[in-house]
Amino acid sequence: MTEGELVEAEHDDPPARGFVKVRFALEPDADGWPPVTSEGLWAEPLGAGRYRVDNTPWFVRNLSADDVVVATPDAEGVLWATRRIHFSGRMTVRVIPYRRGPLMGDLQAVLDTFAELGVTGEGADPAYPIVALDIPSDADLAPIVTRLRRGHANGLWDYEEACVTDEWLEL
Repeated sequence: MTEGELVEAEHDDPPARGFVKVRFALEPDADGWPPVTSEGLWAEPLGAGRYRVDNTPWFVRNLSADDVVVATPDAEGVLWATRRIHFSGRMTVRVIPYRRGPLMGDLQAVLDTFAELGVTGEGADPAYPIVALDIPSDADLAPIVTRLRRGHANGLWDYEEACVTDEWLEL
């Protein structure tokens, strides 16, 4: 990415009629992470400039599906999120399977590994080798954390706790 270049991450088609795209501005750190300067997430308009996020973010930190944000349109009509006003209790953990590891970078294998624990998610492949796990607010967290840590220790993946609760952090 060159200085001033806008690189956007886009989620698939809208989940339902009436949903709109809300963009989140991102600032890459010194290592170039995240590799994009904005991410567009689908959201349900709630009125008064409020939107309920429908996607699990790949790059936006401190945000999960079903969180409510405030967004305002720019001069071109693009909705830009300005702040989160309601935390849904859902959690987001990003997993990057190692390409040279046992999973060989397989995003679906990551999703399959957590499905039996009630965890879903979204893979960003082919653009970015990342899975954003969507962890329900009522999930049994201990087995999920154990599986994440064990997978990391066994060379399957690296992961980032992008939006988690205090209960998660205490495990």
